[in-house]
Amino acid sequence: MQQTEKPWDSLWINGLLATQEDGYGLIKNGAIASKDGKIAWLGPMEDLRDSPERLAKTVYDLKGHCLTPGLIDCHTHLVYAGNRYYEFELRLQGANYETIARAGGGIQSTVMATRAATEESLLQQSLARAKALLAEGVTTLEIKSGYGLDLETELKMLRVAKRIGEVLPVTVYLTFLGAHALAPEFKNKPDEYIAAVCHDMLPEIVHAGLAQAVDVFCETIAFDLAQAERIFKTAREFGLAVKCHAEQLSDSGSARLAAEYQALSVDHLEYLSESSVEALARSGTVAVLLPGAFYYLREKNIPPVELLRQHKVPMAVATDCNPGTSPVTSLLLMLNMACTLFRLTPEEALAGVTRHAAKALGLDKTHGTLTVGKVADFAIWNVEHPAELVYYVGFNPLVNVVKGGNVCHSRVCGNE
Repeated sequence: MQQTEKPWDSLWINGLLATQEDGYGLIKNGAIASKDGKIAWLGPMEDLRDSPERLAKTVYDLKGHCLTPGLIDCHTHLVYAGNRYYEFELRLQGANYETIARAGGGIQSTVMATRAATEESLLQQSLARAKALLAEGVTTLEIKSGYGLDLETELKMLRVAKRIGEVLPVTVYLTFLGAHALAPEFKNKPDEYIAAVCHDMLPEIVHAGLAQAVDVFCETIAFDLAQAERIFKTAREFGLAVKCHAEQLSDSGSARLAAEYQALSVDHLEYLSESSVEALARSGTVAVLLPGAFYYLREKNIPPVELLRQHKVPMAVATDCNPGTSPVTSLLLMLNMACTLFRLTPEEALAGVTRHAAKALGLDKTHGTLTVGKVADFAIWNVEHPAELVYYVGFNPLVNVVKGGNVCHSRVCGNE
């Protein structure tokens, strides 16, 4: 007698599912199935229409563990060479971010190291950081360029970022941040540099297929509103999404400007005004909170979380992994900091690394929640409730990761 083909590739049973669709979206004693890398079914065990073995080629017993969507780190500068430990010492002696930057430190020092690094060396340094994030359940990762400030190095960085997604089981979203700082070759000539970003770098990067979005650092020590708008317009002409480092050190109006260009996200936001919050609400732009940089810089201004709540602006949370102001490779730590420093609730924080983080990358139709038809990216945790992921500091309860329906053993995810 011919066997009936099983409808699903894999089925996970006997777990607590945190769908993240509406709050935690908990399904107790739940099951979830995948087919061709997508979520094919989910619900309570009692709703399964047949025995698990008849429904799926492979059945996994969650043994009561909690299963969430794979986590999303929607703001990183993960590809860079060297480090800036000496700036940490300077800050402890009283120097601030702006003073260090104006003295030739900051981003410029990383630019020199990244330009000098070979592509293979840059990849190996960056893979170590990516593996640390994967080991905490991250399955989707945004990586920005911006430590080249010339075409050759920006392309090198973005190629390395793309290779990370080929070497490791992680989806990499590529963002071109050519307007991160003024290139040393263009000292005192910012408009000329912006012209080079728009007319020399962007076309080549788009032609190489190495960017999905463009970001700008709009700030007193970086670029002004007119320069940022020039890049936003050019990005739109090339069909790229817009993002912005906004209101980190001052209320520049950059968040409002980015909202006018339907930015996917504006990030940092310590000095965000109420009028800017209203603009974000109108545009549907995500507010990305970066507690690592806030903590590391010993900032005093807290992002206006209550205003963002009142205006129903989605809030994402990310590591801002970078060598100078947030050398962080723990998204779980950022969950706790978002609550302890910014007063998010655990439910809001988890939404910030799942569904809202997906929206910040324009991936909300395919990622960020446990929903039939979305990509089967899961993180499996040895916790009784998803709020435990926010509660712990320095403890990683990850059991395993599933990427596109495929179980990723701990060795692959960097848990060696």
